[in-house]
Amino acid sequence: MASLSAYFVIAILATQAYCVPTSRNERREAALPDFVNTYDLGAQLANTQPQINYKVVEGALSPLTLDNLDSLNALNGSNIYLTSIESTTSNPQPQWLKGVVPDSTGKTNGAVSCSIVVNDYGNGTVDAFYMYFYAYNWGGKVIGLNFDDHIGDWEHTMTRFSNGTPEAMWYSQHGAGESFEFSAIPKYEDGVRPIVYSANGSHANYATSGTHDHTIPGLDLPFGVALVDYTDDGYLWDPILSAYYASVSFANGSSTPVFAAYDSTTPVNWLNFVGKWGDEQYNSSYPGQYDVFGQYRYSSGPTGPEAKNLNRGEGTCPSGDTAPCIVLPVVTPGEKV
Repeated sequence: MASLSAYFVIAILATQAYCVPTSRNERREAALPDFVNTYDLGAQLANTQPQINYKVVEGALSPLTLDNLDSLNALNGSNIYLTSIESTTSNPQPQWLKGVVPDSTGKTNGAVSCSIVVNDYGNGTVDAFYMYFYAYNWGGKVIGLNFDDHIGDWEHTMTRFSNGTPEAMWYSQHGAGESFEFSAIPKYEDGVRPIVYSANGSHANYATSGTHDHTIPGLDLPFGVALVDYTDDGYLWDPILSAYYASVSFANGSSTPVFAAYDSTTPVNWLNFVGKWGDEQYNSSYPGQYDVFGQYRYSSGPTGPEAKNLNRGEGTCPSGDTAPCIVLPVVTPGEKV
């Protein structure tokens, strides 16, 4: 555990974007909030109910909390959707979907929307996953129409360490992503922490600002053809200032993750939830819903951290990724500043 703790501190200092580093004590205090948050993971549970096929699941605990969310797994959990109690397409939308603007330090006060999960393989290799939660995903427009709007969104970056030195970093982008050598990634003012740009509305992660066409999964083109993300120097957000921390392990070759908190006050059971963090795709009769060649305006919410392939072994890309796992030595021209 001492070795893991040492790597954990390095992971906090060396990875994930944006702000002037705080002291270790301040980071730990931010990671272990003893208050009820307003617009965070807990708010998602307070404003949703578990449903299957648009019907409330019988026998579910109430209220659902970050400590008991995984109890839904025994109730056909993989088919459960955490469905908004209020209409999410009303104007204005419910306030809990709008999140919190970071303060001048990059902290989202009163909102824990990041989970840092560390996998120590025991051979000098450590993967630090930074899981970013967003209450609502706006998928953007294609040919003037909105597609892929949904409740809840999980994106992540992962930094691979070898004997305490960061070597590579994975940026998730919808169902695919890109991996870069750590030395190639633009850094913040301290020259140590890499910058991550979260795309407008869709939250895909990129190493630079600009236009990113992701029509071909895992390939970032510098011009818009069809499916386009946009990034720029928006609000500065430092997720580690308000985050939950956990370790993950896989026993005896099992594919099932085993999560453990770094202290007894941090909720961890929610990480085991195998269902969807949002509404099920709205049916065709729902006001405003449409289908164009199998693409819907309102789609289903995503799976959570446990489904993000937290045991990557030799590679930095998730297993089963549609593109080859290539660690790029430079930030590609497709990501223009």
